[in-house]
This record gives sequence, structure tokens and C-alpha cells, in this order.
Amino acid sequence: MSQNILCTQNPVNDKEALDALLKDKRGQQYYDEMTRLEVDTAALSKSLNDTCHSRIRTWLELCAHCGMCADACAFYLSNEKDPKQVPSYKIQSTLGEIVRRKGNVDNALMRYAMDVAWGKCTCCNRCGLYCPFGIDMGVMMSYLRGLLFSQGFVPWEMKIGSGMHRIFRAQMDVTVEDWVETCEWMEEEWEDDWPGLKIPVDKENADIMYTVNAREPKHYPEDIAEAAVLFSIAGENWTVPGEGWEETSLAMFAGDWEGSQLQAQSVYDAMDRLKPKRMIVTECGHAYRATVIEGPYWTGQKSGKTPIETLHYVEWVAEALRTGKLKIDPAKKIKEPVTLHDSCNYVRNGGLSQCGREIMSYIAEDFREMTPNGDHNFCCGGGGGMNGIGKYREERNTGQKVKRDQILATGAKLVITPCHNCWDAIRDLEEVYKIGIRWSFLKPLLLDMVIVPEHLKPKEE
Repeated sequence: MSQNILCTQNPVNDKEALDALLKDKRGQQYYDEMTRLEVDTAALSKSLNDTCHSRIRTWLELCAHCGMCADACAFYLSNEKDPKQVPSYKIQSTLGEIVRRKGNVDNALMRYAMDVAWGKCTCCNRCGLYCPFGIDMGVMMSYLRGLLFSQGFVPWEMKIGSGMHRIFRAQMDVTVEDWVETCEWMEEEWEDDWPGLKIPVDKENADIMYTVNAREPKHYPEDIAEAAVLFSIAGENWTVPGEGWEETSLAMFAGDWEGSQLQAQSVYDAMDRLKPKRMIVTECGHAYRATVIEGPYWTGQKSGKTPIETLHYVEWVAEALRTGKLKIDPAKKIKEPVTLHDSCNYVRNGGLSQCGREIMSYIAEDFREMTPNGDHNFCCGGGGGMNGIGKYREERNTGQKVKRDQILATGAKLVITPCHNCWDAIRDLEEVYKIGIRWSFLKPLLLDMVIVPEHLKPKEE
């Protein structure tokens, strides 16, 4: 067996191993070692026998190579309709080969499969929407990622992200102490403009338990404060958990199903401990998918649902506007042309397309739909972990041409993106293509236009 140090089949379970990976600039040593990583064919064969059952094997056999999935793929369209970017080809040349060879594959095929699984696909599952046989490409690509992770063939950043979840139960090195201190800091920072603002931690029996993306305490703490203000204006009885506050799952992107289970369970444990009536997930698509759609199955929830009712942030905003908990000042509605990006994970894969449209009806005077939109919208280009993988940055940028053209066709200069990955991707799209747009989450826009009750306004000196 090879004497690899960083690129091994072992998951990252301790800080020493995590720090070693972090010190490897751009993963140079990691990827060099990957060229010498031996495939444990016996383990891979056993994994296929144990987990690759009739559904996936039937899908692999059923594909008629009709090409209906081709035009559904942003990477195919953005790469001059390269046949190797057709989703069915990407699956058949990777997972299909591994299955046909019963796991008896070499290093070269596994590295090729990694390049396809993370560098040519965001697991948006738009292709699956158009397959006449109902073949779920997203499930198969995720399954492929799991096989690759188990053998150590996973991008450097995803190996790090998986380790973060295993060690910190967060996609970044944010401890419980860091999280609680950030909440306290935001209370203090926003006190002058919002007297008495509180971000309650570990309050039992609240109506809402709010959970976030670790990027917020790490890089965008104002997002937490904005959520607190809007909950306060709406008169909500809410809390955040001290532990189990992180909703996202880079472990899911990495194909680390054990790490994914650990992450989701930490949130469910917070539900059990605090006993809120329901949970609200921040503006993040993959957080919703990981904890609300996939998490129940990873953790063995017999209902197939989270232990308590869980809503994405767009659901709560739509509800708050509909019921009058949040009221919009008509004079402060968005006047300029504005469009909405639909996140794959809570729209196409979560069924929440109408929430965004309902919100737009309250806040925008000139709302312009992308074409196509809703369940049929194209991925931002950065989903599935692709935003954070330096090795595939050029592939990501090329794949964003479709989203660029969608936005340009609307004539809008403001793009509302209620999802962290999408927000990042559209920010980067502007940096690369310079099409003259702005992008925003919902929270700061809402704060600019909601009617604030007198008792929440600062007292004049």
C-alpha cells in the first residue's frame, strides 16, 4: 500500500489531521499523493454488493441514451454541447464503469470519476427532471461521490469540509463558544439602532428554533442580527441553540454519509433538548436539503421527516408577509427591475418555488422572471460544493454562462438569491463576467422596507 500522509482512505476525525490538510497550500501534496493512492478493490466490491441495489442498477441499464438530459445540463450547454458533458455519459463513464467492473478499477478511473463527480456536476438534478424514464441522476452522482469518498478520491477542500463537520459539527472551525460570543456581539453592535435586541440562546419551548450557515458567524455575522431584528418586528418567540446551530453539510457534498449523519443528528438533538414548536433554516439551499430532506434518512427517522416541523427561511418570510407579522411600506418597495434566482435544493428538490413568487408580490414593483424559472431554473453553477473547490474553478466559471445569460435576458440589475451558495456563485459570476448586477439575500432588503413598530425604534435624544 502507498505511504500517503494526507490523501488516504481515512476520514478526518481529529484536529491534528485537519491542521495538516489546512497547511497544504492548495492541496498540492494531497493531489500529488492521490496519483499514488491505491484502490482497495475488495472493499469497493463489498460496498457495491452491500449498497448498490436494484434501483441504481436498473437506472444504469434503463438509460436509452435518448439525449433528453443533455440540454437540461448547464455544463453541456456552456461547453459548446460537448458530448462528454451529457449527464448520461457522465454517469455511465464513471459509476457505470465501476459497477460493470464490480469494483475492480484502478487509480486512473477513480481520479477521472472524481473530476466528473465534482468538476462537471453540481447535483442540481435538473437532468433528472427531464428524463422520460425518471432516472434520478442526482441520486446516482451522490452515490458515486460516496464510493469515491470511501476510497479517498475526494477534492482537497471537501476532505477538509468533511473533517470540519466531524470535529466541530460545522463546515468551518466555529466552536460553540465562538457561536455564542458572536450572538452576544451582534446584540451589542446593533443595540443603538435596535434597543433591547436579543438573540436568545437555548431558550426552551420557543415557537421557533433558528439555525444558520456557519459562514454567518464566521464571515457575515450581520446576517444573524438581521434575522433577529425581523423576528423581533414580527413578534416571534424564538431562540437559537447553543449546540446544533449549524444547518449546512459539506460532508454531504463530500459523500461522507457518516459525517452527514453526525451533522444532522446534532440539530435534531437540539430540537429534542429545547423542544421548540418548529425550526426555521436560514437562507441556504443545501442546509435545507441536508437537514430537512436527506437528514431524516441518514439519522433513521421513521417518519422520513425532521423531529419537528421545519421551514426554509423563504417559507417563514412568505408566511410573515401573508399574515401581517411583517408589513411592507409601499413607498419603500423595490422600484427597479429585479429578478429571483431559484435555489435547486429547496425549489426543484424541495418544492418551494411559489414562496419566492409570493414574497416578490409584496416587495417588488417590477419583478422579472428568469427563463426558465421555478422547478426548471438552471443551477447557479456553484452548487454541490463546486464553489469551494479551487481545482475546478475554471469549470465552474464556464458552467455559469447559462446563468449569466438568464440574468441578462431579464434586464434586471438586482438578483435576489435566498441561498448562501447561490449568493456566492452570483457574486463570483459578476466578478468574472462583469455584467453590471447586484445580488442580495432577502434579510437586508426586508429591513429597508418593513414598517417598524414604535416600541422598537430608538428613542430620540
